[in-house]
Amino acid sequence: MTCTIFVPRDSTALALGADDVATAIEAEARRRGIDLRIVRNGSRGMFWLEPLVEVATPAGRTAYGPVDASDVAGLFDAGFFDGGAHPLSLGLTDALPYLQKQERITFARVGITDPVSLDDYLAHDGYAGLRRALSMAPGAIVQEVIDSGLRGRGGAAFPTGVKWKTVLGAQAVQKYIVCNADEGDSGTFSDRMVMEDDPFMLIEGMTIAGLAVGATRGYIYVRSEYPHAIAALNEAIANATAAGYLGIDVLGSGKAFHLDVRKGAGSYVCGEETALLESLEGKRGIVRAKPPLPALSGLFGQPTVINNVISLASVPLILQKGAAYYRDLGQGRSRGTLPFQLAGNLKYGGLVEKAFGVTLRELLVDFGGGSASGRPLRAVQVGGPLGAYLPPSRFDTPLDYEAFAAIGAAVGHGGIVAFDDTVDMAKQARYAMEFCAAESCGKCTPCRIGSTRGVEVMDKIIANQDRPQQIHLLRDLCDLMLAGSLCAMGGMTPYPVLSALDNFPEDFGGSDAAPDQKAA
Repeated sequence: MTCTIFVPRDSTALALGADDVATAIEAEARRRGIDLRIVRNGSRGMFWLEPLVEVATPAGRTAYGPVDASDVAGLFDAGFFDGGAHPLSLGLTDALPYLQKQERITFARVGITDPVSLDDYLAHDGYAGLRRALSMAPGAIVQEVIDSGLRGRGGAAFPTGVKWKTVLGAQAVQKYIVCNADEGDSGTFSDRMVMEDDPFMLIEGMTIAGLAVGATRGYIYVRSEYPHAIAALNEAIANATAAGYLGIDVLGSGKAFHLDVRKGAGSYVCGEETALLESLEGKRGIVRAKPPLPALSGLFGQPTVINNVISLASVPLILQKGAAYYRDLGQGRSRGTLPFQLAGNLKYGGLVEKAFGVTLRELLVDFGGGSASGRPLRAVQVGGPLGAYLPPSRFDTPLDYEAFAAIGAAVGHGGIVAFDDTVDMAKQARYAMEFCAAESCGKCTPCRIGSTRGVEVMDKIIANQDRPQQIHLLRDLCDLMLAGSLCAMGGMTPYPVLSALDNFPEDFGGSDAAPDQKAA
């Protein structure tokens, strides 16, 4: 009987030696005359266990990890291809607490299937959403997405269905679907995992979006630092096109949808939707003034749906199971699930998909296992490099868009970066300004000049030069950037700066950092 072994092909696993492990398993099996099949699946998102090798057994998949190529001979000696006991054995994969405690609905296939196998995708409920969408009127598809409560997962949290409704109502010969896959926030990787580990889900979501609004062409704008994602998407698109799921006549419906991948220009600001459109048109990636909205005048001046990867990848499930299934998860106006990405100084970094309402403490302690250093956690940055720094007193805040807005923070893309008690928050605040100065597109003065002046002010604060006056100046500068910047790049840079100042005043000279402190 042929044994089936799963070795991930996800970037994280590859960086940790997954290719070497797969090669070693293949060679050892050949040497011992054992017939086995190696499937290169996606990652389960438990990065401290990568490369995580799984074996198909009658009881389910059994996991071993982290596996090094030098472990392979010993695994064979232990009969791991039959699920045999070994020090690296973790038991049944589905029984691992890290996975059992999640609500994996968008990431249901991730880590299970061969990402570029259309047959595998179809065997795991793939394209069920598209088949239902093909039986519906465009307006009904849009209404289903509105009723689900899905909001943009890229950070802005604008209702996805409302955006689609605007494009549906726009009159134009050509409309576009654009996927913002320029995932540039530090500590984030959920978009990459979708593209590398379940690319058909994104392709299906974009096809449904095209049917909903009358768009016949789509583009996936992928950051240049994601070569494996680009390769997986291109292979999956070719497979989907060959099988009739993309092209001039989608599944014989008479409706067309063509899809292409474009490599990003390597600029953080190209993750902003209008700068992305500029880049996609072959221009320098700088922000456009709004209005007009991209929904009315987007790519090449035509009505355009532009959504984040997770937003579009959530759509097939919503169409397959109905709006109520998705809406019943979450709390308040934050419906469904979000793939949270645990990074920084945590013992167990990785991806956790949970319904909105989970607290930071649950993610940091129950999933993350506390700090990797063993020291107390002091600060957490949520929502990327422009997100607020939160102290332990905020760790019980439920993760939903409104609850975070109420404490001056943002959920953003769901990236969570943890720091232990050795972190210097004044230096982190300076880094925020420095990051903005380096990545600003330069179009608006508050962002371009404000961030440079911000670095200078932070240097004086750190050096304790006229600290009360400089802190007063820093607050004024942040107010200006918040109110006057053209996009979120300059408008959100004050979030990490002010949150560091307000939540960790002792790193800025104690009482000197008080909000009502006036210049001397």
